[in-house]
Amino acid sequence: MAPFAGAVYKGQSQAAAAQCRSLLSSSPAMLPGLIFLLGLPLTLAAPTCAPLIPVTFDNATIPRLLGHWIYIAGASRYPPHLEELRALKHAAFSFSPSSHEDELDVTEIMRLNETCLERNSSKVLVFRDNSTLAHVDGQVFAMAKLIQSDKDLLILNHLNDDFPSLSLSARTSNVSKEQLEEFRSHLHCLGFTEEDIFITSEKDACPLPWEKKGEGDAEPQLK
Repeated sequence: MAPFAGAVYKGQSQAAAAQCRSLLSSSPAMLPGLIFLLGLPLTLAAPTCAPLIPVTFDNATIPRLLGHWIYIAGASRYPPHLEELRALKHAAFSFSPSSHEDELDVTEIMRLNETCLERNSSKVLVFRDNSTLAHVDGQVFAMAKLIQSDKDLLILNHLNDDFPSLSLSARTSNVSKEQLEEFRSHLHCLGFTEEDIFITSEKDACPLPWEKKGEGDAEPQLK
């Protein structure tokens, strides 16, 4: 018997236990119905987990990534990522074509605690053979799979050994309730709780460098 179930049974009074035995013995036909009802909450509580389906890269994948993204939420069991998530209040980033094929330049602006940081020295490498992205920042090399989702969402499954990590970014900060709930369900199926999910706030946004562009400036395009 499970410890929780045993504790509940031992906490019953003898009179209550006798009443239950009397009910079951006098009405054996009720037994299947009771077993069904007792098992029903466990059945209803079991989550329905949709698989995380990676995107298979094709010629349309990389152009879809170009442009600006707002980091919305994330969760991780990987200690270095978890430490940064705790300090991250807001983040935005932009992908633009690099001078090398299958490589993207990255501009990032984020608020860590009370400090705004801008980084534009990192790159994303695109591996078409296994449909994987690699973020390279100095000596740090981080791999991720792009997960199938709405075209205006960017869900990344970060590959950190056996540590699950998932992040959600979007074209704007106005993510719908349904989109956020879908992301939450993915996290719950990976074993994360609400306390494990870190959601950024638009009120903590830093000035974005690309918003300083003139109105005539075009979005980045692959050459």
